[in-house]
Amino acid sequence: MLREVTTSEMTASHSAIHAPLPDLIRLQADARALQLPTARSARSRQAGLRKSPQKGRGMVFSEVRQYQPGDDIRSIDWRGNARRQAPHTKLYDEERERPVLLLCDLGPTLFFASTGAYKQVRCAQAAAILAWLAFWAGDQVGGIVFNGQRLSVLRPARRKNAVLRLLDALADRQYTPDDPPDPDTPADTAGLNQALIEARRVAHTGNRIVILSDFLGLTEDTPRLLGSLARHNPVTALRIQDPLERRLPERGRYAVATATGPLWFDAGNPSFQRAWQAKVEAHEARLASCFRTSGVAHANLATGDEPAGALRPLLGPGGRIG
Repeated sequence: MLREVTTSEMTASHSAIHAPLPDLIRLQADARALQLPTARSARSRQAGLRKSPQKGRGMVFSEVRQYQPGDDIRSIDWRGNARRQAPHTKLYDEERERPVLLLCDLGPTLFFASTGAYKQVRCAQAAAILAWLAFWAGDQVGGIVFNGQRLSVLRPARRKNAVLRLLDALADRQYTPDDPPDPDTPADTAGLNQALIEARRVAHTGNRIVILSDFLGLTEDTPRLLGSLARHNPVTALRIQDPLERRLPERGRYAVATATGPLWFDAGNPSFQRAWQAKVEAHEARLASCFRTSGVAHANLATGDEPAGALRPLLGPGGRIG
């Protein structure tokens, strides 16, 4: 439930405003809780790192069995056949890896919350959990981290260092009370649309892409850019939202922490309520149309929610992304 929020309340816990690198590393524990001990069998070339039931020339040796008609002649164990006095074939478990690319929006509109933690914190936390899950599944992990002023492209790689580099970028690109967003920064200098353009350049066909954003930077170009990306890759959008962005309290005077200090408003003003709700409904309609026309699945993460619970519906067996 929403209540009055003061600047002192929002700054009482620095971790509610900014998620530092050690905190993001510690989210391994939350990711472990979402992960089951075994991975699924591969179904396709872009199915992630897993064992395949297909037997043939792969990466990891499995066993030797007696030759059967149709076996690949290149897999015959010629040296062992001399000892066994019968033809045998080497079998392999094929490992396949699937790059996962996380688009992480830490722009000015995410430096905000009326309850729980700032949207930028929830974005960083959710991205960290997804990165750890992908790494443990054997998938390559990469990301595009952007905050309206700077945009960093981290190409997917299957190394723990790739996860740590992503987490470091997430910690570094968040705003702080001492370094808030610059209100004079041109819109979309390093925003959502630019990140979608970069993702289309970096991602290969079949890469799994998750976009973490509040989607308040939606423009007329966003559906086209999102649709272009979704035509070649499975894309999921995780929308990060504060309760005030959906509905105002019915009455009372409230202060909300923002980049430029507390913003006061009178929730009991009927004209203010109507104007706010009309703006909310118009944006909701535009965003729903954007997701629908681009074919992008989406889920929500509220500032008052713990990210691990909100991510669960996005995960398959074994805690795999998608």
